[in-house]
Amino acid sequence: MAQDPFRARLLHGLATSIEERGYRETTVADIVRHARTSKRTFYDQFDNKDDCLLELLDIDNARMIADIRRAVDPEAQWFRQVEQAIDSYVSTIESRPATWLAWIREFPALGDRARPVQRRSMERLTDMLVDLTGDPGFRRADFPPVTRPLALILLGGLRELTAHTMEDGDDIRTITDTAVAACAALLSHGHRVSP
Repeated sequence: MAQDPFRARLLHGLATSIEERGYRETTVADIVRHARTSKRTFYDQFDNKDDCLLELLDIDNARMIADIRRAVDPEAQWFRQVEQAIDSYVSTIESRPATWLAWIREFPALGDRARPVQRRSMERLTDMLVDLTGDPGFRRADFPPVTRPLALILLGGLRELTAHTMEDGDDIRTITDTAVAACAALLSHGHRVSP
């Protein structure tokens, strides 16, 4: 089923405003200005800006996962797959850094309302890691698929590295080598790492 065009415009308006002003400073007036619609239309679609953020981040998270899955060649050597996945992740963050920083920092502050979306996002990411580490490139290296607890550690560390880098005003691309090395070390869990 296609998304309501007004809803899609409002989500885009929120993302644009977050990039321009940050989430905390964004108002419903900012969102509708960027969406070129009215507050009435906004409130027909969402109860408040937090609900709009929840939907935006849920959709963006699903897109990021789909992009990573497309970027990774399951037949490639396992270390190359890690590089492909991290490059896709970094490109996604680079496309809208303030929105992704809101995903890491603002989103959890929404409390109980955010928890189902947050859990769904982490489950999707964990599922992706389990799937990717069970593909031919990893099987040829004789690595077992990553466990869910290890996947959560990997994802949490990557998110925190991302947030610190952006909060310090550094180029997100600077995390690439460290992220690849850390992910490779965790994914090889005790096997000798040789790219």
